[in-house]
Amino acid sequence: MLLFGGVQVVMSQIPDFHNMEWLSVVAAIMSFTYSFIGFGLGFAQVIENGRIQGSITGVPADSVADKLWLVFQALGDIAFAYPYSIILLEIQDTLKSPPPENKTMKTASMIAIFVTTFFYLCCGCFGYAAFGNNTPGNLLTGFGFYEPYWLIDFANACIVLHLVGGYQIFSQPVFAFVERWFTNKFPISGFVNNFYTIKLPLLPSFQMNPLKICFRTAYVASTTVIAMIFPYFNQVLGVLGALNFWPLAIYFPVEMYFVQNKIQPWTRKWVVLRSFSFFCLLVSIVGLIGSIEGLISAKFG
Repeated sequence: MLLFGGVQVVMSQIPDFHNMEWLSVVAAIMSFTYSFIGFGLGFAQVIENGRIQGSITGVPADSVADKLWLVFQALGDIAFAYPYSIILLEIQDTLKSPPPENKTMKTASMIAIFVTTFFYLCCGCFGYAAFGNNTPGNLLTGFGFYEPYWLIDFANACIVLHLVGGYQIFSQPVFAFVERWFTNKFPISGFVNNFYTIKLPLLPSFQMNPLKICFRTAYVASTTVIAMIFPYFNQVLGVLGALNFWPLAIYFPVEMYFVQNKIQPWTRKWVVLRSFSFFCLLVSIVGLIGSIEGLISAKFG
């Protein structure tokens, strides 16, 4: 984890989204690679078992309350499944026209949702069919004692590289927001606004800003410490997914749609979208509650 944090400290000095095309491409390739491996290994394991593991009711629990907690936590994990809405506008801002950026982004979003859903369903369904109630949160760890070891190691390496890119892509909006705020708040501060050219041996010259170095390093250090305190993959994803899902993926898009299309209150479309937004709010709330409960249970047993 410390090594991962150290890599992120260096990678976090990438100026902005416009300089991250190569990192995004690498992360996407790694994602496809380990998804194919997970899907293939799950499918092969089902064939080797000769039957489908698990049941239609899912993982058993000691009580109805425990089952509800697991369901709520699962809702949080599902809410994290499509987190790209957080950075959608930033990505769209990097596109060139013609064609119009919004049309290109709409097409790309539809393709991304379709492909992502395909891999989620394949890995999730075949993973559960392969391991049943013993399916691990990280599917690839379930193959840890099976051949081929080299393929498992390669897939895990792809996951690490994907996380390196994913961390930076989702952190860039935070960096941009904070640095923009400091720039507006302290317009004459040299610490905030001055850039210095640095030239290292065998590397091209690049510009560094004191605020960026300090803030981004502190940000990475704090998230690394939190990750070390709570090294619980599914529960943490559930918390993050529940926190981000409703406001960023549902509420703001619905409100913008109302304004853009001048939807009048209490019309059929208004009622349907309001009801949908409220339902998703409830999903986010129960997902957050379940994920926090799972995090506490995992930490304190």
